[in-house]
Amino acid sequence: MKPIWIVDDDPSIRFVLEKALARDSLSTRSFTNPREVLEALDALPPGDPERQGPQVLVSDIRMPGGTGLQLLEQVRAQDPELPVIIMTAYSDLDSAVSAFQSGAFEYLPKPFDLPKAVALIRRAAEENNRELVSEEGQSAVPEMLGQAPAMQDVFRAIGRLSQSQVTVLITGESGAGKELVARALHRHSPVASGPFVAINTAAIPRDLLESELFGHERGAFTGAQTQRRGRFEQAEGGTLFLDEIGDMPFELQTRLLRVLSDGHFYRVGGHSAVKTHVRVIAATHQDLEQRVRDGGFREDLYHRLNVIRLRLPSLRERAEDIPMLARHFLQKSAKQLGVEPKRIAPEALQKLMQFGFPGNVRQLENICHWLTVMAPSQVISVQDLPPEVLHLPAASAAPAIAATPAAAEHAVVASSALSSVAPVVAPYGMPDVEAVAAQAAAALWDQGLAEEATQLLAAGRTDVWDMLTRRVESQLIRAALDVTHGRRMEAAQRLGIGRNTITRKIQELGLEDTDEA
Repeated sequence: MKPIWIVDDDPSIRFVLEKALARDSLSTRSFTNPREVLEALDALPPGDPERQGPQVLVSDIRMPGGTGLQLLEQVRAQDPELPVIIMTAYSDLDSAVSAFQSGAFEYLPKPFDLPKAVALIRRAAEENNRELVSEEGQSAVPEMLGQAPAMQDVFRAIGRLSQSQVTVLITGESGAGKELVARALHRHSPVASGPFVAINTAAIPRDLLESELFGHERGAFTGAQTQRRGRFEQAEGGTLFLDEIGDMPFELQTRLLRVLSDGHFYRVGGHSAVKTHVRVIAATHQDLEQRVRDGGFREDLYHRLNVIRLRLPSLRERAEDIPMLARHFLQKSAKQLGVEPKRIAPEALQKLMQFGFPGNVRQLENICHWLTVMAPSQVISVQDLPPEVLHLPAASAAPAIAATPAAAEHAVVASSALSSVAPVVAPYGMPDVEAVAAQAAAALWDQGLAEEATQLLAAGRTDVWDMLTRRVESQLIRAALDVTHGRRMEAAQRLGIGRNTITRKIQELGLEDTDEA
C-alpha cells in the first residue's frame, strides 16, 4: 500500500502522526518543506504501476520555503486525483476557503484530535482507491429516469399519446416532476416543432393573470403602453402548460373554458376574437374533484381538462429509483460546477432510500447539488448527508395520516415540539445527537404546517382548525407519554398542561391505549 506523505516543519507533529498512523497499519514518509516533496515526486519513475508515490498528502499550510497551498496546486497539477489534507494553526476563514478552492480534500485546524485526524486520513486513503466514475453514456442525458412500475406506466402513457394532441391533466405532489412530463408529452407529439410555453397560475397575482394568459391591447389599463401577446398566442402551434391549474381564480376559469371549447379568446381590452391552435396540458397537486364539490373549480372546466389523466407517483412510491436519480443529479451538478462527479457510498444511498422526501424529486436534486458542493470526499458517506436526511423520520416510519408533502413533514411534530424543552429533557438522558435532530426537525415543521394549511384552505375545507389541532395535540401527547414511559403526570408537566387536561385530551383523541397510567 502506498504511504501517507506528511509535510510539516514541526518535528513533533510529524512524530505524532507517524506513530498514530503506524498503529493504524498505515505506512508514512515525512518531509520538512514543500521543496523536498516536489523533489521526491520528480524522482519517482514515470509510468511505473508500482511507483511508491503518496496515497494521501498531509501538509502544513505555513512552512519555510513555501506554503501548503502552493504545494497543493503543484501536486494536483501532476496528480489531480491525489487527496490533499491541509493542516494549519491559523483557523481563519480565508485559509479554509483557499484550501477548498485549491482542491483540498479536507482542512484540518491545529490542535487536532488525533483519532479524528487518523480517521480523516484513512478516509482519504480509501477515497484514493475508489473506482473512477464511468462517463459512458453521459453525453446522452435521458429526459426522465425511472425503473419503478409506476414510472413505467407514465412512460407507456407518453408513448401512447405521442400521435395525439389531446388535452392532458397531470396530477401529483409538488416536486414530483409534472413539468418534465409535460415537456416530454410535447417533445413526443405532432406539435413538437412548435413552442412549449409554461405558466404557473399560482405564482402570478390574479389581477395580472388574465393579461398573462390572453394578452392585452394598448391602453387596456394603466401602464398598458403597447399591445402585448399573451401565453396563448406565444404558444401558437405548440403546447401551453398550465401548472397549478387548481389555483386559477374562478372568474378566469370561464375564459379558459371558452378557449378550450371553441379556440377563440379576446385580449384584455380587445374587441376582436383571436383564433388559437394550441395544445393544452394542465397540472395540479390538488384534488380537483374535491375542489369541484367545494365550489372552487368549475365542473365543466374540470371535464374539459380531464380528457386524459396522468398521475405522477411521489418519490416515496418509487424508492427503487432513488439510486439512479441520485447518480444522475450528482453528475448533473458536477457538470454545472465544472468538477468531478462524486459517488455515493452504499450506506448513504440506503439512508436516502429510507428518507420520506416530502419535496419529492426536486428535493433529491437539491440534496445532490448540496452534496456536490459540501461533501469533502469524492465518495459521499452517511455523515456527509444533510441534517434533514439524517434526522427526519424515514418514509417507512411516516404516519398513515401523512397524505400530502406538507403532511409528511408533520411526522416530526413530536420531536420538534419537545426540542423546545430540551433543557428539561437532556438531564434525563437525551444525547446531543437527538437534540440536534429535534432542532433540525423544528426548523422544517413551521413551513410544513403552513403549506398543508394553505392546501387545505385552498381546497375549500372548513374544518382545518379542528383537523390540524387534533393531529398536533395527538402527536404531542403521544411523544410526551413515550418519553415519560406512560406517566401522565410527568407528561403533563413536560408539556406545560394540567393532569386533568391531558386526561381529557387522551379521552377526546382516543389515545387511551397510548399510555400505561
